[in-house]
Amino acid sequence: MASVVLVLLWLCWALGPAAASASPNILLLLMDDMGWGDLGAFGEPSKETPNLDQMASEGMLFLDFYTANPLCSPSRAALLTGRLPVRNGFYTTNAHARNAYTPQDIVGGIPDSELLLPELLKKAGYTNKIIGKWHLGHRPQFHPLKHGFDEWFGSPNCHFGPFDNRALPNIPLYRDWEMIGRYYEDFKIDLKTGEANLTQIYLQEALDFISKQQASQQPFFLYWAVDATHAPVYASKQFLGTSQRGLYGDAVREIDDSIGKILKHLQKLGISNNTFVFFTSDNGAALISAPKQGGSNGPFLCGKQTTFEGGMREPAIAWWPGHIPAGGVSHQLGNVMDLFTTSLSLAGLQPPSDRQIDGIDLLPAILQGKLIDRPIFYYRGNEMMAVRVGLYKAHYWTWSNSWEEYSKGIDFCPGQNVSRVTTHTQEEHTALPLLFHLGRDPGEKYPLSFTSEEYQRVMERISVVVQQHKATMVPGEPQLNVCDKAVMNWSPPGCEKLGKCLTPPKPDPRKCFWPH
Repeated sequence: MASVVLVLLWLCWALGPAAASASPNILLLLMDDMGWGDLGAFGEPSKETPNLDQMASEGMLFLDFYTANPLCSPSRAALLTGRLPVRNGFYTTNAHARNAYTPQDIVGGIPDSELLLPELLKKAGYTNKIIGKWHLGHRPQFHPLKHGFDEWFGSPNCHFGPFDNRALPNIPLYRDWEMIGRYYEDFKIDLKTGEANLTQIYLQEALDFISKQQASQQPFFLYWAVDATHAPVYASKQFLGTSQRGLYGDAVREIDDSIGKILKHLQKLGISNNTFVFFTSDNGAALISAPKQGGSNGPFLCGKQTTFEGGMREPAIAWWPGHIPAGGVSHQLGNVMDLFTTSLSLAGLQPPSDRQIDGIDLLPAILQGKLIDRPIFYYRGNEMMAVRVGLYKAHYWTWSNSWEEYSKGIDFCPGQNVSRVTTHTQEEHTALPLLFHLGRDPGEKYPLSFTSEEYQRVMERISVVVQQHKATMVPGEPQLNVCDKAVMNWSPPGCEKLGKCLTPPKPDPRKCFWPH
């Protein structure tokens, strides 16, 4: 009997802390348009994120963590499916290399054929909740409770508005299956002052859900997808005017304070050692909204909408007391899609074997400090724009935005003009990709000489990686091609009870126009 006990103890030690506690809770904190340079832990000089900085000091900082697309909806679809947007359908074929998302006139959304993380976690007994922005389609068939979530408090779209409810309806907020009001009507956002109480509401939803799940002894998956840092930026009254960075900084400070309260709540309930927490953002800071309504991408080139580092590299922190060594810094190449595979691994589940999964299990990197060799692919719509292998990044296409849009004041790279790199026409470099060493040149300013030995050697390796990737690429059915004002949020479920149903226009489906 003693020998059996010794064997079991050895197995627990050999397999690491993840094996010692079954089914840890999983909490994914997904920010909206928050940049790599927005946290003190990543070098932001005002040091106004003490809770996130403490989270980093108690956990692991990921310096080379990426999104799967430089825009909201596709990156969220990638996180929850573990698959590139070009595979899960969150892209358009209406024009080459265009960013597309899910405004309220979009016809498409997350297909039934996709398997989302909460659907799979149910097999391990998890209760799943989303708080905040869904953004994977707002029509009834795309509702998050039809795709594995048990509870929802939040909105299907961005908090744009106010609208007149005639040409455009105001965006609804839901509790579970039914709307409970609309932005700017029942959930106020003051565009003059930036005041809104939404982050406080989202915080309380999180605290209540965690308490309920702790009492029921059921493992939970909480996806906290707040959006205060997406323009129009907002913060509650107690945070307005408190930041050196203006309104955007106010919003960041409130989110930081909220995350601090969530982590302290886990500790107070005695479940922090059994809760894996990961913090990141859906894409880079929206420099088009900066400096008043946008954040910082630190030393990196450009921002949201682009496949330069500023649009794709994100702040990321893993926290799991008693499991993740405190003060860790990882140079593992990570991606939001890895949160899908890593979460399944935490729950003792295998990823689906009937489809290509692009996310990898990060637990060896997080728990044991291992570095896993893997590439990062940078997509813009239906085009692979670039690839990173090790410290090298090769651009096969470059494009910031069109001259036409740029002449209207739309600039995704303000103050950053790199010759032959930040191009206002789509430039193909397939024959001779632009190659950068991101260790020596994180700002992508100095492409390596085509004739150098280093260029030749590195591109030989990268070319093989790209050929293998393209050979296995089977694009999904594009979901972001068709728009129709008749499918907007005119009469969401529950509108009758509130007296907030609106009359939709006649159906008029047409191709969506995506300028970027």
